[in-house]
Amino acid sequence: MPRKSTRRDFIKTSTALGTAFWVGGNTAWTQPASPLEKLNFACIGVDGKGSSDSQDAGSHGNIIGLCDIDDNRMLKKAAQFPMAEKFNDYAEMLDKLGDKIDAVTVSTPDHSHARASIMAMKLGKHCFCQKPLTWSVYEARKMREIAAEMKVVTQMGNQGTADNGFRESVEIIQAGTIGAVNEVHVWTNRPIWPQGTGRPTDTPPVPSNVHWDLFLGPAAERPYHPAYHPFAWRGWIDFGTGALGDMACHTANMAVMALDLFDPLTVEAETSGIVDDETFPKDSQITFEFGERGDRPPVKMVWYDGGKLPPKELLFGEEITSSGLLLIGEKGSLYTPNDYGAARLLLPKEEFTDFKMPEPTLPRSPGHFTEWVVACSGGGSLPMSNFDYAGRLTETILLGNVAMRTGAKIEWDAEKMEVTNIPEANQYVTREYRKGFELGV
Repeated sequence: MPRKSTRRDFIKTSTALGTAFWVGGNTAWTQPASPLEKLNFACIGVDGKGSSDSQDAGSHGNIIGLCDIDDNRMLKKAAQFPMAEKFNDYAEMLDKLGDKIDAVTVSTPDHSHARASIMAMKLGKHCFCQKPLTWSVYEARKMREIAAEMKVVTQMGNQGTADNGFRESVEIIQAGTIGAVNEVHVWTNRPIWPQGTGRPTDTPPVPSNVHWDLFLGPAAERPYHPAYHPFAWRGWIDFGTGALGDMACHTANMAVMALDLFDPLTVEAETSGIVDDETFPKDSQITFEFGERGDRPPVKMVWYDGGKLPPKELLFGEEITSSGLLLIGEKGSLYTPNDYGAARLLLPKEEFTDFKMPEPTLPRSPGHFTEWVVACSGGGSLPMSNFDYAGRLTETILLGNVAMRTGAKIEWDAEKMEVTNIPEANQYVTREYRKGFELGV
């Protein structure tokens, strides 16, 4: 049972009149009148993306706990929120402050997302977690299930979802403007960190400000090296999810939402090669095949990273940007030349000179973080990137990493959550958790 039901009920009751509802075109946000009505946040990971996430929390409520495995980063953020208690271990923070916390932000490296979030949700805390939602397909499924079981309000940090231009793009596709879509191309300028290399051989001492055991968390034990912490962890298989995990939850998001691109039937990856099962490859091209979904036809979605790009002729002479998304339909194409699906071109241009926007079918957002806070406080609609949606999106995307590590085309049974044609590939659907850092499900 949640330990915070009393405070959660108080927050919902006391803010019901002061908090905005954001249905249709109404997008206002009113701060609660009293500090007692504000949500109490605890922030896990407070630098990098965690810096802006904690800033967002501080502007929407009271930050009562800060947690980071790096003391230097912790002290930098604590100077902005001097009333917050400081921790290196989120388990300790949740245990000590659990009765006071209403909601958490999780902005750690990918491999710790699920354990921190699940621990908080099982205590009845609302949860905002950065993208990709999890390190593995299995974890994404569990995050969905536990969020539903605990009835907490959740949001994954793919901020483009809250852009009204993103929602308009979804509406354009769902209105049939370009006809039935059967092909999607999505590409990124990542990686911008080292990938495709072996493990470092030297073993420098652990800096006094870094709590290395807590950084490792559920990952297998290995010596400290600055190649992992801070930012470079993204390319290492034990800690990150590579270019695909980092960006596809942004760049593929609009197509996935518009077309219900969940549970691919097959996934196949062509890559420059994973080295010693240590880092993701320098480049990859991954093909996801989706079957019929209701009255929608099968769709092929192709992902490109590391400098690979889709064929130029698909863009009708338009410049191909360093990252983007292209949906090809029977009546034309929609090209969005960035990571978030908000800007767009309908192609070929001459076919859409008389285009008129369809009627809105999606709510307009007051802002990604605000959308979550409003719902946590008992108002508004369910956040659009809640864990039910974001978990399915993350499952879909991370199957690309399963195919990469398998080195062959995989056939996927979503209901059973298993690769059916290559049984040994199922070891990549989950992981073996280090003792003391199990998932807790």
